[in-house]
Amino acid sequence: MEEHFWTSGAHNARATTATNAVMVFPYPPGILQGDQIWTHLLERTGWRSVIMTERRVMRCGDIAILTYRVSAEKPDVSIYKALCASTYLNDDHLWLRISHQQTVIT
Repeated sequence: MEEHFWTSGAHNARATTATNAVMVFPYPPGILQGDQIWTHLLERTGWRSVIMTERRVMRCGDIAILTYRVSAEKPDVSIYKALCASTYLNDDHLWLRISHQQTVIT
């Protein structure tokens, strides 16, 4: 599910994300919430390939936190490397992303 967040475009990501989720991207754009996220992602999705390493999952009841190191690639853009964390809530048997954060690796 998290890999599809990167590779399947903003519409797929929206289907697995809570309505008022919060996402933190490197500045700019910084901290986004709700519809602000989709304006940003429509312009910046479509990664051709994504490699996730150092994957970890921590689950506590209906909450799961996924952490990983990503290396993402798309045409005409330098390879993007970041440390990421996504938090999911199990809402009536449907896992929804309630937060996502990226820290660029330089």
